[in-house]
Amino acid sequence: MRLGRLTAAAATGETGMELAVTSTGQRKTKVADPKGSGAPSVPARPGPAWRHLDVDTALLRTFYVLANTRSFTRTAERVGRTQSAVSQQIQKLEDVIGQPLVARSRRHVALTTTGELLLGYARQVLDLLDQAFGKLSLPQALGEVRFGSPEDFATFFLPDVLARFIELHPNVLLRTNCALTLPLIEGFQRGDYDLVVLKQEPGRAYPGARPIWREKLVWVGNGDGRLPWAPDDEGGIKLVLSPDPCVYRKRALGALDNARLPWTIVYTSPSLAGAAAAVRAGLGVSVLPRNMIPTGLSPIADPSSLPDLEETEICLLLQSPAPVAATALAGFIAERFGH
Repeated sequence: MRLGRLTAAAATGETGMELAVTSTGQRKTKVADPKGSGAPSVPARPGPAWRHLDVDTALLRTFYVLANTRSFTRTAERVGRTQSAVSQQIQKLEDVIGQPLVARSRRHVALTTTGELLLGYARQVLDLLDQAFGKLSLPQALGEVRFGSPEDFATFFLPDVLARFIELHPNVLLRTNCALTLPLIEGFQRGDYDLVVLKQEPGRAYPGARPIWREKLVWVGNGDGRLPWAPDDEGGIKLVLSPDPCVYRKRALGALDNARLPWTIVYTSPSLAGAAAAVRAGLGVSVLPRNMIPTGLSPIADPSSLPDLEETEICLLLQSPAPVAATALAGFIAERFGH
């Protein structure tokens, strides 16, 4: 999503930066490091303190996704580019700003002080663009949307997205229900939902589903650094999982069976809150997306003790024909998640 030229005040008392966003501007300007920021020093070019930085909004969006995923691989998947193209976009943005924005390592991406500063402004600019195009490029959505989502996705990602959508479309009545994937599919087939979010296996999505995001799954425990079983336990690895059918459950049991590791399901809960409470109490370990780990839980400290897990895919399923409001919501969610 791009805008011909949008000037957003992004000034601070120390840097004096004015950000002008354009889809075609190529001029590069270096900005002095904020006083005491601790970011790598980049000499400022001579001239007045106020400058226009002409930035392609696609660069800002890629930077914003990278700042949230902290992974060039997942960023490439979400913005629909190769990893090398993503790296080039970040390098180009760094050239425009004149300072490093990310600190790269083989397994981790961290933001520099300048990157953290830019992230806040990038979020504002992209939100402003979404608001502008939400009001100008789509017909005003009216009516009711019956929307279904898995609980974990709804808990971690949807509240802000849905609130923003309602802000843009105040005449939409949004009715949201959280459920497991199978009940969501059954409800969609009955016509109970206009739009649902599904968790699926990559390459095996429900017919007509639109993939919007892939998520890396990890083993999670209560963070005390100890596994809730001993190597000689007859019951094997103690598991806290959702009831069948569940893609996380299938991933966990499949990985353990392939590794020929014994397991026992000690706690089953359809609720993310219930499963998290059981793991937090030390009853067992569970499987969750890396970006959906609740407070009090953490990835297993020694991942070599458990097999790697395959990714899962988040998809959108929209009725056909669909109400205008449901179509608008599907497009809005897909745009917010990079597709």
